[in-house]
Amino acid sequence: MAPLVPLVSGPRTRLFACLLRLGTPPAGSLQLHIGAQCPEKSYYEVLVLGGGSGGITMAARMKRKVGAENVAIVEPSERHYYQPIWTLVGAGAKQLSSSSRPMASVIPSGVEWIRSRVVGLNPDKNSILTDNGMEISYKYLIIALGIQLHYEKIKGLPEGFDHPKIGSNYSVTTVEKTWQALQDFKEGNAIFTFPNTPVKCAGAPQKIMYLSEAYFRKTGKRSKANIIFNTSLGAIFGVKKYADALLEIIKERDLTVNYKQNLIEVRADKQEAVFENLDKPGETQVISYEMLHVTPPMGPPDVIKTSPVADAAGWVDVDKETLQHKRYPNVFGIGDCTSLPTSKTAAAVAAQSGILDRTISLIMKNQLPVKKYDGYTSCPLVTGYNRVILAEFDYNAQPLETFPFNQGKERLSMYIMKADFMPLLYWNMMLRGYWGGPAFLRKLFHLGMS
Repeated sequence: MAPLVPLVSGPRTRLFACLLRLGTPPAGSLQLHIGAQCPEKSYYEVLVLGGGSGGITMAARMKRKVGAENVAIVEPSERHYYQPIWTLVGAGAKQLSSSSRPMASVIPSGVEWIRSRVVGLNPDKNSILTDNGMEISYKYLIIALGIQLHYEKIKGLPEGFDHPKIGSNYSVTTVEKTWQALQDFKEGNAIFTFPNTPVKCAGAPQKIMYLSEAYFRKTGKRSKANIIFNTSLGAIFGVKKYADALLEIIKERDLTVNYKQNLIEVRADKQEAVFENLDKPGETQVISYEMLHVTPPMGPPDVIKTSPVADAAGWVDVDKETLQHKRYPNVFGIGDCTSLPTSKTAAAVAAQSGILDRTISLIMKNQLPVKKYDGYTSCPLVTGYNRVILAEFDYNAQPLETFPFNQGKERLSMYIMKADFMPLLYWNMMLRGYWGGPAFLRKLFHLGMS
């Protein structure tokens, strides 16, 4: 039976909770174990929840603002992943190993790493609770907990991934299964899905379709493949300019798109996928597959949904222009876990980080935030092994393009940027708090105009 860990009421109680959690270490190693698992302090000026793109980026920025010793990150994972590259991993164009680094290597030096999971938020008392019973207080809280995958909401998953012919680029444990299914394809239906929920990187479910089609052409299997994109949405993409370009590609490459079709069950032993027709409740269709790529339903993390910081839908309820919480002025949100009405991408996080940095700077000076986030996000739509349509747009689903050429066309240069340049920018600039999106480049390329 696990020992009871008391709620924290003072330094000795916190130490006792740590010791109970950790067990009795060998002589001489007590300090090492406590440092690895439990916070050295119970209060930080800036507390960051989450060690993903938004969390690491904001910790780096806050370190420069208040000093490393006054910043902490709560994150249980031992590795940090650059997930945008998983589209190329699933298509065999990149290695999975290239997408990750040890968490310790990306956390800003001197910033406290609390290797625990957040299980409770109490913004009325300016504190959070971790899974090892630690209560940590803060002056400012930045919530960057990402988005939660729900494979279990599809009947037959996640256990269906134990079978061949099925993969998903959205998980580190299933992305290589996509590449295996692609290589194993012989003939029949290759099905790609989009769920009836918000998702991170909304272009990714169709990117792998275009790459798969290109792979089938390269390996002489295209004539044997019936490629189907079943999406719960009513359009191929939310921005008309890019949607029109994608529909041309779909027509040219003889791809089948079915709208308002939501995956509800996978019968992996029979290689069958079951879809519901969202326009006709109760109507379902069973389609056999030779390859199936699943984009899972997604939602806000459970700890947010059950907390006072959530809106009615369960997301962190922030002002869409400043990223400051609507009810708690010392709480902020960034990235996929927020209520911001824009696409959930790493590019959006980059742009948000610069705005949030400025917002917090002004709040710390008892001033009102002035810099406004316009909803900028970017989605490099990979349409082949050497082609990308670089979609960039704002809250109003209007193009907000950086380069002085038409980004609605497939380009090799944009593929090189996606595959090779952006990862370098991410690891070496963004995570260190030096990249706030391409707004300054846009002004430069467009002679000062937005």
